[in-house]
Amino acid sequence: MRAFITGLAGPALTEAERSFVREAQPWGLIVFKRNIVDHDALCRLIADFRSAVGRDAPVLVDQEGGRVQRLGPPHWPLYPPAAAYGRLYERDRGDGVAAAALGGRLIAADLSGVGIDVDCAPIADLLVAEADSIIGDRAFGAEPKAVAAVAGALARGLIEGGVLPVVKHIPGHGRATADSHKKLPLVTTDRATLEATDFAAFRGLADLPMAMTAHVVFTAIDPLAPATASTAIVRDVIRGSIGYQGLLMSDDISMGALSGSLGERTRATLAAGCDVALHCNGDMTQMEAVAATAPLLEGEPGRRAAAALARRQSPAPVEVAAARNEFAALLRGVWEPAQGWG
Repeated sequence: MRAFITGLAGPALTEAERSFVREAQPWGLIVFKRNIVDHDALCRLIADFRSAVGRDAPVLVDQEGGRVQRLGPPHWPLYPPAAAYGRLYERDRGDGVAAAALGGRLIAADLSGVGIDVDCAPIADLLVAEADSIIGDRAFGAEPKAVAAVAGALARGLIEGGVLPVVKHIPGHGRATADSHKKLPLVTTDRATLEATDFAAFRGLADLPMAMTAHVVFTAIDPLAPATASTAIVRDVIRGSIGYQGLLMSDDISMGALSGSLGERTRATLAAGCDVALHCNGDMTQMEAVAATAPLLEGEPGRRAAAALARRQSPAPVEVAAARNEFAALLRGVWEPAQGWG
C-alpha cells in the first residue's frame, strides 16, 4: 500500500484506472457525485476497486448532510446540515446529542449498504461570523464544548453503523476568510485564542480514528505553510496540544489553496507529518504524479492506518424506518425532512 487515497473519473472503473490502482496500490478510494448513478452501480464500482487492489481497502465519501452530501435523492435521503443539530442542542442538550447519534447511525446504514466504510464527517470547525461561508451551516455551532459534544455523538453513530468517521478540518477551518478550494486562507488570530476555541473543539474528539487537515495558514504558529504542510502545526498543535494520535490525512491536495506540482504537494504533505495524502479529482495525470511520490505506507503511518481500520466493526442492528421516524421527530422545529425521506 502507498500513502495516498485516490479518486476516480466516473461511475465505472476504466481499464486504465484498473491498471493504475493495481500497480500504484493507493491506501483507499474516495467517491464523489460523479461516481454515483444508483445503488447497484456504486456497489459495482466499489467492488471493482477492491478487486483491483486485491484487499478490503477503505472507501471514503463526504456525507455530512446539508450542502455536502454525495449520496442523495432519489436513491438516498437528504440529511440536515450540522447547524440543525446545533440549534437542537441549544434548545435541549439531550435531544441534540440523541439526534446527532441517530443521524450518524442512519447515514452509516446508507453507506454500509453500498460498501462505503469511511465518512469524512463530522466537522468540528467553529462557526465564526466574519469568516468565509465555506463552513457556515456545516458547523455545529460556535462554542467548542457544544461542537465537540454533538460532533462526537454523530461520530459514535457512524461507528455503531460500521462506518469510520473522519473529523475535519483539524486544527480548524472556521476562521478562514477564504475558500481553500480556491485560494489559501490566512488566519491571524493569536495562539492563546486559537487554543481556547478552534483547537479546543478538536481536543474533545482526539480519540476518533481518523482526522483530515485544514489547508489554512495560522500565522501565529507557522506564517508560511498551511496546516497540511506545516511540521509545526502537525507536531506541536495536532499531535501535541490537541493530542490527536490517530490516522492523519490531508484535505484534497488538488485544491487551489496549495501550490507546486502534485508531486511537490504530496511530498510536502507527508514530510510535514500527515500519514496519507488525499487526491480527489480523478485526473489520471495528477493521480500518477501523486502515486510516483507517495511512499509505502509503513512505519508509524502504517501502524496508525492499521489501527484506524481495526476499529471497523459490523453494523449494530437498526430498524431503519422506525429510526427515521424518531430522527424526524427529534428534529421537528429545526429541520424538516425533504424529498426521499421516510
